[in-house]
Amino acid sequence: MADAPMPMEPGPARVLVVEDEPKLAALLADYLRAAGHAPECVADGREVLPAWIARRHDLILLDLMLPGVDGLTLCRELRAISSVPILMLTARAEEIDRLTGLELGADDYIAKNPFSPREVMARVKAALRRSRAAEAHGPAAVATPRDALQFDEQGWRATWAGQALDLTPIEFRLLHILASQPGRVYARTQLLDLLHVDARDVTERAVDSHVKNLRRKLEKAGAGSDRIRSIYGVGYRFDA
Repeated sequence: MADAPMPMEPGPARVLVVEDEPKLAALLADYLRAAGHAPECVADGREVLPAWIARRHDLILLDLMLPGVDGLTLCRELRAISSVPILMLTARAEEIDRLTGLELGADDYIAKNPFSPREVMARVKAALRRSRAAEAHGPAAVATPRDALQFDEQGWRATWAGQALDLTPIEFRLLHILASQPGRVYARTQLLDLLHVDARDVTERAVDSHVKNLRRKLEKAGAGSDRIRSIYGVGYRFDA
């Protein structure tokens, strides 16, 4: 007899279920609904970033083996722009796979064999509790000498030393990507992949234009014009 769905706290959440096995995706969705959550299921890795950016889910259940884009790549790309809890759900339970997933930023790693929906729900509950406890401490701050740069991901707002930067959605995502890892150099092609997940025909010059606008807005807010550095022949980095 299958385990019965178990109620869980803390409160309802929007959960993105990324799973290409229809029966398993439907089972997970049923358990999530029984627990009071609102699941959304996608089966192709290429649909994940557009879905999350559009609806900002509270948690992601992410299969490792997916058509389009694999789970490890998606985990890395999501971590570049968000701290949303990510629980990897996969048949690949070897230690190296677990370690790789966790090093890329996954919050937990759940093996499909043997598969226990109740265990998945318990892990979801724990991840949501941790995430919401962290949110209770206020907007995420990116470390700078004065902790000046702040991001409000729910409101798509960013401030420098308390002054609003008045960013467009793409400028917000670009600054968040760069500032989340100060000192890391991002190639223009990497930034394009992260910014334009719908694969539109966008040139690398679009990144230059966004950076120019960001520099102007940062300078206006008192951050100086050299926070985003150009790396000749490669791309850009953010200096804290």
